[in-house]
Amino acid sequence: MVQANQQNAVAVFGAQALDDPQHVRSVIRQGHWTAHTSGLARNRVQGNVVILPEVLAGDFLRFCQRNPKPCPVLAVSEPGQTTLPSLGMGIDIRSDLPMYRVWRHGELAQEVADVSDLWRPDLVTFVLGCSFSFEAALQEAGISLRHINEGKNVAMYRTSIQTEAAGPFGGAMVVSMRPMLAADVIRAVQVTSRFPDVHGAPVHIGDPSLIGIANLAAPDYGDAVELLPDEIPVFWACGVTPQSAILNAQPAFCITHAPGCMLITDLFNHQLASF
Repeated sequence: MVQANQQNAVAVFGAQALDDPQHVRSVIRQGHWTAHTSGLARNRVQGNVVILPEVLAGDFLRFCQRNPKPCPVLAVSEPGQTTLPSLGMGIDIRSDLPMYRVWRHGELAQEVADVSDLWRPDLVTFVLGCSFSFEAALQEAGISLRHINEGKNVAMYRTSIQTEAAGPFGGAMVVSMRPMLAADVIRAVQVTSRFPDVHGAPVHIGDPSLIGIANLAAPDYGDAVELLPDEIPVFWACGVTPQSAILNAQPAFCITHAPGCMLITDLFNHQLASF
């Protein structure tokens, strides 16, 4: 897997083209980048992806509607549709993510960089908002993000917070964590509250044990980052939550993004700001 640090990203995408979403998707489609997308196309909206058989799409849509913090819906395709014109020109959902997860009967069966050979005419694609999309706004507000500075994926954890079930979908919420100085926490809440379509304000601040996280150094997904003595962990609802729901639903077949490997859209982050 290509290491997702800034130096390698510039080498793969080119310094000038790194923020061009269509170019970034083209490079990913060719298999030249299989790492996480944090820090790529910095001003563009990124999305979590869930692809399900049409027979389950209604239940999953209700699950998202009942749990808008972890599952804010940006787009839903028609059955079998591989393009998402409302999100970007020329998107091919079968190949434009760096890495996909393929699930069979609720178990992770494989991780692949292209799902074209698995595509079916009954598959419905859901694109959900991703916290990567508010990170540029946090940085513009002067808030440092350690995982980006270190070229890492964001740390993600399963919690004791339960989602509201819909049909077979339900289970624990997954959160992403970003450590920051106490002086930055209030500003981070203000900034991210403007972006409800990409998880909005944090769901928890401070003691991780209060939401069922035993060890910040051992995330369930992504990469661990150091929490310094003068920092506070801040937790946002995360679009990996549907993967937790899939474990409970155990569909015979579905596809999701691999954690951190998002769909990069043509939309600008500021287009999702509520005020």
